[in-house]
Amino acid sequence: MTEVSTPRVPVVNPGPLVDPVDALDRDELDRYSRHLSLPGFGVEGQKRLRAASVLVIGAGGLGAPVLNYLAAAGIGSITIIDDDAVETSNLQRQVIHRRVDVGRQKVDSAAAALHRLDPDLNVTTIEDRLSPDNALELFADHDVVLDGADNFATRYLSNDAAELTGTPLVWGTIFRFAGQVSTFAPGHGPMLRDLFPDIPDPDSVPNCAEGGVLGVLCGTVGSAMATEAIKLICGIGTPFIGRLLRYDALDGEYSTLRFSPDPDRPAVTDLTEVAAACAASAPGAATGSDAGVEEIDPVGLAGLDPAPALIDVREDWERELSSIPGSLHLPLASIREHGWPAVVGLFRRASEHTADDIVIHCQSGVRSAEAVGLLSRAAPPGVRLRSLAGGITAWSVQD
Repeated sequence: MTEVSTPRVPVVNPGPLVDPVDALDRDELDRYSRHLSLPGFGVEGQKRLRAASVLVIGAGGLGAPVLNYLAAAGIGSITIIDDDAVETSNLQRQVIHRRVDVGRQKVDSAAAALHRLDPDLNVTTIEDRLSPDNALELFADHDVVLDGADNFATRYLSNDAAELTGTPLVWGTIFRFAGQVSTFAPGHGPMLRDLFPDIPDPDSVPNCAEGGVLGVLCGTVGSAMATEAIKLICGIGTPFIGRLLRYDALDGEYSTLRFSPDPDRPAVTDLTEVAAACAASAPGAATGSDAGVEEIDPVGLAGLDPAPALIDVREDWERELSSIPGSLHLPLASIREHGWPAVVGLFRRASEHTADDIVIHCQSGVRSAEAVGLLSRAAPPGVRLRSLAGGITAWSVQD
């Protein structure tokens, strides 16, 4: 493991976060016997785990290993918040769910899996998104929070709620073949905004559906997150406070970035800024219009006569799963590389004249908005370019 040198700040574990339960019963002594023999952990550490209340944000790629390992470790109470349902594409990495759970709400599937591990575990499910309306109360009600969210707005909401309530937060991210983990303990070290001060634009990094993610990477990062939570609860070891663990799965390398509190950073006093970011990244929020890209909804598309040229900028394998009848295929990578000539070549291969009304679509509207933005710079005068709002996902569910 390599380490990036920055000024060192003494790190003190703010734990133990909870008082231990009075006793473990015979079954618990047997079940957790491998913990009980650990030096510096022992019976006292296991009692603290049994007394702890943990909030896990997301029951997806990172939430799956986090939930599995915390339940197996003997955490007493776990709250799961997630508003999604299980999809077939989730099963490649979200190992808490099974094939028979497809279509089921993730919180329900995850809760059932946790009770199979530990029937005595107290599991609370919240079928919702973490929001400025519920974050402060949820954080204040738990000993530690683990954030496995897949969007910037929720990550910054978690950070700000942690800072306002004084609740320790374990943070993890994954993207393609790389992952990161850090721990933010208000009053004991720097926070997310000391490392990354500004909330990135919602579409500045592709999501898992568009950018892909190595499934097993979730296990590596999620396990590290669960380890951090256990260290905090029990007051053992040195957490990743003021340190960002980075893992590159392809190179098989770990590195650590040390960072300190920014003395010039304004303290978080409310959730006003992050509330706007959450609204912008919420399901159904505009994807292309905010960036000046003209959009059309699927209902409006169906009513056009004559029909515009419809270009699909997804990958080949995505079109094998579903496609809009009559659409032409031009991957976004070709548009990025060749620009407008790629569209001209597409129409030539399709034996069509260059259209003056073009609608571009992808899965959700993010890639098509980028394509419209790129092509608008070089399209001939009179050509109208629009992005299909919500992509083929919205088109598929229209009445």
